[in-house]
Order: sequence, then structure tokens, then C-alpha cells
Amino acid sequence: MSMLKGSNVPVPAPAVRVELGWQAPPGTPDVDASALLLVSGRVRSDADFVFYNQPVHASGAVRHEGKRPAGGGMTDGLTLDLAAVEDAVDTVVLAASADGGTFGSVPGLGIRVLDAAGGAELARFDSQDATTETAFVLGEFYRRQGGWKFRAVGQGYATGLGGLAADFGISVEEEPQTARAPQAPPAPQAPPAAPVPPLPTGQPAASIPPPPGAPVPPPAPAPVHLTKVTLTKDSPAVSLTKQGGTSGAMRVNLNWTGGGAGKRLTKKLGRKAMRALGAGGALLPQSGELDLDLCALYQLTDGAAGVVHPLGGNFGALHAPPYIELDGDDRTGAVAAGENMTINLDHQARIKRILIFVTVYAGARSFEGLRATVTLQPQHGAPVDFSLDECTVPSNVCALAMITNTGSELVVEREARYLVPEPGVSPQRTVDHAYGWGLDWSPASK
Repeated sequence: MSMLKGSNVPVPAPAVRVELGWQAPPGTPDVDASALLLVSGRVRSDADFVFYNQPVHASGAVRHEGKRPAGGGMTDGLTLDLAAVEDAVDTVVLAASADGGTFGSVPGLGIRVLDAAGGAELARFDSQDATTETAFVLGEFYRRQGGWKFRAVGQGYATGLGGLAADFGISVEEEPQTARAPQAPPAPQAPPAAPVPPLPTGQPAASIPPPPGAPVPPPAPAPVHLTKVTLTKDSPAVSLTKQGGTSGAMRVNLNWTGGGAGKRLTKKLGRKAMRALGAGGALLPQSGELDLDLCALYQLTDGAAGVVHPLGGNFGALHAPPYIELDGDDRTGAVAAGENMTINLDHQARIKRILIFVTVYAGARSFEGLRATVTLQPQHGAPVDFSLDECTVPSNVCALAMITNTGSELVVEREARYLVPEPGVSPQRTVDHAYGWGLDWSPASK
């Protein structure tokens, strides 16, 4: 159902998926979706802001699912369990922000509301009048007579995501200054203070209690961080250490769709059954779902090396070497966030390097005609994302990203490198040879 600005419709589904969509020709600013849970027009705290750096609300009712290609464009998704939204929350605002430009240069901007259960479109609003705005409220869910309704809003902001968030009561971390502010002239000296009576013998100054009845102010909450990193050919690397990603779990997410008509194909990144391999590891054409495997080569500082992938049950381990683990299998592609691999950064001192790659096993001969986005989300620090270029070679294995411990910091580098196996050489061994891992390979199955 296409909607006009200001119109509203009932939302009959107890849970919905919201897709922010846009076309992405070269030079288009990056676009991000976010949600704010409001009580009488304001957030209760910074925890009511759901976006790429804070992807799950404490109630679990609202989640930021991340980007994926969609035909010739992109989508950024949110899921809302409306039945689980806290009773105090009367409105959930759906916003978009542009990074590196204005919405006037973002074609095809729109938002769709889908039934989370069946995928049926419940509402759609396409923005037609964006110009110099860098943030937009595209729509909102609000309570009405015991149910939920969706309103198409279309209100723009020229102050970006930070300004939009601040308008709803979010404390936003200030960007660092690029130049030193001029120093103010020294203030005139105050007259000498009256002498302080000496403390009683043996009583340190720190032990002096506050005056009776004086309130003790609570510590100020940390402001929300809006920083994120997008890797490109010109800027392919970033230090996780400098971004604050020094501990906790880091999720590696891959989303993959078909090109051309834009039909979403099933992603397979975890425990799966291999459909078929031809001679020398070349893929035989298959009907049905696209079958992909997310994998990693690793080297530890003690010299241990190996591979994490579904073949032979090498799913890895998160709290023991190699500190890398594949998530479960998504055989249907119904999980909006795709499939993930997790890396335990609490043990980064034992990691020398990790190469993340993906292979095709069924549903296609190569990556030609497919599009992908990769997101590395540290538990602490800014998310890192990038897109893969179009594949123009008959490749069924692609190196995605290299994570290297330099001794002083952990660095992520965008590889986005399609490899073509030689006859008789498997995709995994092709990656090994290309990056000099030096492993011994033997036949394995899932």
C-alpha cells in the first residue's frame, strides 16, 4: 500500500520488518536506518535509541538488522515486535541518516513495512522531495485504541543523525575538533582565600563526609557514539584498536543477494550439507537455493594454523583456540540479519592473522551476478562495513577481509578479492595458496 505524507494505516501484524531502501549508483551517500522509542515525544534514556552502534533495545522488541543489497539498490532493516514493546512507549520513530552527502543525492529513498511472519507488504512510503537534508523521519508507529498504526511522516533535518537524535533527547558524543581552539586570556587572579582551619590530627581530607542531607549526584551516562567506518578501495583498512574494539565478541555478518531482477537468494554461512562439487572443486549447476559457506583461515601467535568452515565439522570454538566460531545454519534465508561468524577479541593477543572468505557450493557456478555487503560489528567500538565489487570472473571463492595483529594494534583490511581455482584445486586450497598459509589439505565432507 503506497501512502501519502501524513496519512496513516492500521498495523494488523504483531511483529513487522521495516526496510529502508534506496538506489546506490556510484557516489551515493551511505544511508542508515534507526529507531527511537518515545514516551510523550522523548526518549527515556539513550537506551531507547536503536541504530548500528546500539542494535538491540533492552526489551528485545526493536532490532537493527543491517544492510543488504537489493537489486540495483540497498536496504537497511529493522525488526519490531510490536506486541513486546513496553506499555510506557507510545511511539516508535523510524529515521534515516545520510553519511557523506545529502538526501537530495539519494535516489529512490523509501520505507516499507512488512509482516514479519509472511513478508506481505503492509505499507510503503516513498520520499519525493528531499534536497539538503542529512536526516529524515520517514515514518512512525503509534498506539491507538489498543492497537498500532503507521504514519508516513517525511520530515527532514539538516543536522544529520546527531541533530535528529538530540532533538528527541539523546546525549550524543561531540565530534573531535580538528583545530585547537584559541586560548582565552588568563583570568585575573582572585584575592587570597581565607585560611582553612587545620584538620583534626590523623583525619585525611578524603575522609571528610559531605554535609548532612547533601544529595550525591549519580554519574553522568556515557553519550551515544555515532561513529562508523566504511572501507573502500581508497581507504581499505582501519585499526580496531584505535576504534575501541579491543575486547568482547566481534560479529562478522555477510548478506548476499542476486543481481538482475533483485531476487533474494538464500544465504548459507554455517552448518550445511554440501550439495555437489565437480571435478577439481568446480561447482556443478544446481536448481534451487544458493548455497554459500562463510570460512576463515587463522594463524595464532604460537604457530598453530588452520581453517574454520563447515567441512569436516570444523566450526571452531569461541572460548578456546582458534577463538573463532561459525553460527548455526540458515537453510531458508528467512533470518533478516543473515548468518554470522564470531571472533573473541578477549584473546586477540594470541591471534596473528585471520582471513575471512566465502565459497559457493550450490545454486550458481560463480559469484557473477551476485552482490554482497560485509559488516564487522565489535562489541565495543565502531562497526566496520564494506560492499563487494561486481564479480567479472568465473570465481567460486572470494577473500573478504584480513584481520592482522601488528603487535600494537588489530587492523582490518578490505580484500574483496575474487579468486579462480586452477583445475583440480579446491576453493579453500586456492585461498591458502594466494595468501601463503601453507596448510596440508585432504578431502572432507559435511
